[in-house]
Amino acid sequence: MLKLLREIDVHLHDGLDVIHTRQKLDISERRACAVLDVARSSLRYQAKQVDDTKLRLAMIRLAKQYGWYGYRKVTALLRMEGWRVNHKRIERLWNEEGLQLPRRHKKRKRLYHKDSSIIRLRPTHPNHIWAIDFVHDKLSNGCSYKMLTVLDEYTREALYVAVRSKMNANDVLETLHPLLIKHGKPEFIRSDSGPEFIATHLQDWLKRIGIKPMQIYPGSPRENGYRKGFMPEN
Repeated sequence: MLKLLREIDVHLHDGLDVIHTRQKLDISERRACAVLDVARSSLRYQAKQVDDTKLRLAMIRLAKQYGWYGYRKVTALLRMEGWRVNHKRIERLWNEEGLQLPRRHKKRKRLYHKDSSIIRLRPTHPNHIWAIDFVHDKLSNGCSYKMLTVLDEYTREALYVAVRSKMNANDVLETLHPLLIKHGKPEFIRSDSGPEFIATHLQDWLKRIGIKPMQIYPGSPRENGYRKGFMPEN
């Protein structure tokens, strides 16, 4: 590119010299070129234009075929196909064609490690983490009922199992209150994101008395594996 610009600059100055000489001496272009020792063909110099049509089509084809590839990976594919190109040239064509990668959605952070550990925060002592959850079942007569289970994840002790036909956030609060008096406060209470557990007044109450509520990721029961292992659902 630098060499091309220099060539254009040289020919531009030659052309101006020829014009100036012709005007001053009132001579023909041929004579002025002979006096200045300038080739007449240089006055009509045109920079070579590279036809990128085929390259653009190949780039677009690969961009469609490999939808998640950016211009750098597409450059590598083009080279494999025999094109002599660098990534800067492809980047320019890429931008001119308005190509871009599909927008990636941010992944919600899960509570377990990438190594598939069951949970990120593991209990290390009694009253470190309590797990609470509902288990649904039916009686022989077909009547439904709910069981609220409360488990100390470290000792694996079932602290309480409340059984009622219906339960809401108030029932959860009423169940936890006497357990806190009897066993002391846990540092964390883990649950799913059911409406009974994420109710504002329940969450505020837990925080007010110094307990940190934790919700597992929706659709990931293994994050609450201690409770699930204690009370498997049919």
